[in-house]
Amino acid sequence: MIEFDVAQQRLAQAGQIPTQTESCELAQALGRILAVDIQAQLDMPPADNSAMDGYALRLSDIADGKVLPIQQRCYAGDIPQTLKEGMAIRIFTGSMLPPGADTVVIQENCQENEQGVRILEMPQAGVNIRRRGEDMRMGEVLIKTGTRLTAAHIAQMAAQGHAQLTVYPMLSVGILTTGDELTPAGQPLKEGQIYNSNAPMLRAQLQALGVGTVHAVHAKDTLEAIQDALKDLLQRCDLVLTVGGVSVGEKDFVKPAIEGIGGQLDLWKVRMKPGKPLALAYIDDKPLVCLPGNPVSSYAVFSLMVSPLIRRLQGRHASLPTVRYGILQGGRHFEGDREEFIRVQVDNDEQGRLLARPFDNQGSGVISSLPWAQALARIPADTHVAPGDVVRLYEYSQWQA
Repeated sequence: MIEFDVAQQRLAQAGQIPTQTESCELAQALGRILAVDIQAQLDMPPADNSAMDGYALRLSDIADGKVLPIQQRCYAGDIPQTLKEGMAIRIFTGSMLPPGADTVVIQENCQENEQGVRILEMPQAGVNIRRRGEDMRMGEVLIKTGTRLTAAHIAQMAAQGHAQLTVYPMLSVGILTTGDELTPAGQPLKEGQIYNSNAPMLRAQLQALGVGTVHAVHAKDTLEAIQDALKDLLQRCDLVLTVGGVSVGEKDFVKPAIEGIGGQLDLWKVRMKPGKPLALAYIDDKPLVCLPGNPVSSYAVFSLMVSPLIRRLQGRHASLPTVRYGILQGGRHFEGDREEFIRVQVDNDEQGRLLARPFDNQGSGVISSLPWAQALARIPADTHVAPGDVVRLYEYSQWQA
């Protein structure tokens, strides 16, 4: 069997980083993958300005009880006058700092009347001033190529005046499910049938990763039907996922179907639980990944193995997200000859430590554990793990985004 880390790295490198790019408007940029570094086009702030509502003055002009006449009232967007000696300028948050001023005193520490303003509390020199370029400096790289853009990135780009961005094209991924026993949700079940949960689940996982288009097809358990479905998906998609049917049973036609249209299937047995069976093929330089048919296994393998491949195909600079560590809770001990990824909920104790509480039934057919869990906790192979031990956590918020 292939070790989990080897298989994960191999699959993460199975796709090519995109070379094509396209233009995208800022308003449509959420979730897109940046293809060219974003640089600052101007200093931010563009000039020294006030961080508070108050009064701009020279610190040297302040004396106990002295009233400083108000020279000007300067609002954000106004051009301030040069501050005269012994005077103050009323200033507001975001207002440009007047030439000659070196301090802004907040209005709560001042008292204004018709004669001027009296400073009630001595300030420190230079307080309440935002200096030009202290946030962003012209020419510096703000956002690097390969970043998946969030609302925070969009705020930064908008502040710099970037209206058009260069991004990588959005992926198109195909899903092929097989099995005459499967029926779409919403249709009446015949005797011996079950609903197809893999296709909707994988579609949702792909959409959460920012995949642009998902084509889901279900094929009957015949070699011809599976080959036709594969040919159709390969024409339309950058990556194809198949679910189940890759074994050697009488109706497991996925392997011969792939080989029949020119693919060479590399069938792995990964040292992991759930999700031991996994296969990878290439057809016309496009990767094709065969997932196990059990929905729980497919969910775990997609999260841990397929999502890194998708991030690479999208052009992201990091294919493998962060793994954190937590303390195993509950009363159950774990030990086995494969890396086991158990479904857990994650919480913090009073000291801020991460706690991982396992689902009671870790069976690979327990679909109800999927929405309950927030992460997969990794139990190393050939190791006895007990409550209180530290385990690695693959959190869905990182691995499914």
